[in-house]
Amino acid sequence: MSTLDQVLESALQLPYEQQEMLIKILQNRHHQSRRAEIATDAQQSLADFRAGKFPSQSAQSVITELRQSLDDTEV
Repeated sequence: MSTLDQVLESALQLPYEQQEMLIKILQNRHHQSRRAEIATDAQQSLADFRAGKFPSQSAQSVITELRQSLDDTEV
């Protein structure tokens, strides 16, 4: 298995245009992976909500709770 240093050294030996292509490919794959992770988390959260693991709340109570948690972290 390659180490990060080996991969970087190999990438730096590519022509400039290919280095740019590699960067874009890695960014796109990273974004796709992150989107898939977020989608999985969202599906699990919805399943948990439907299973009754989270109580229903009004939007106002959620906003108030979020503001309070933000105020608590700023202190």
